[in-house]
Amino acid sequence: MSVSHAILPGMPVLSAQNTKVGTVDGLEGTNLIKLTKDEQGQHHYIPKDWVASTDNAEVKLSCDEKRAVSEWLTQPN
Repeated sequence: MSVSHAILPGMPVLSAQNTKVGTVDGLEGTNLIKLTKDEQGQHHYIPKDWVASTDNAEVKLSCDEKRAVSEWLTQPN
């Protein structure tokens, strides 16, 4: 089963250190996860290849929070 089938809207997205970096809004194309809007009303997008696992109804990233928030996209490409 591909990781895409295990990523569902509403799942929390956690960094490698278990810090919440967002919530899944859905999938964007074949390579991106769209996160729900932040407090400023902005969606963010992260690559699916950052996903380490999808256990316990959460998406666990292989990167830390600093990398996730500094490298996420504000527009799908």
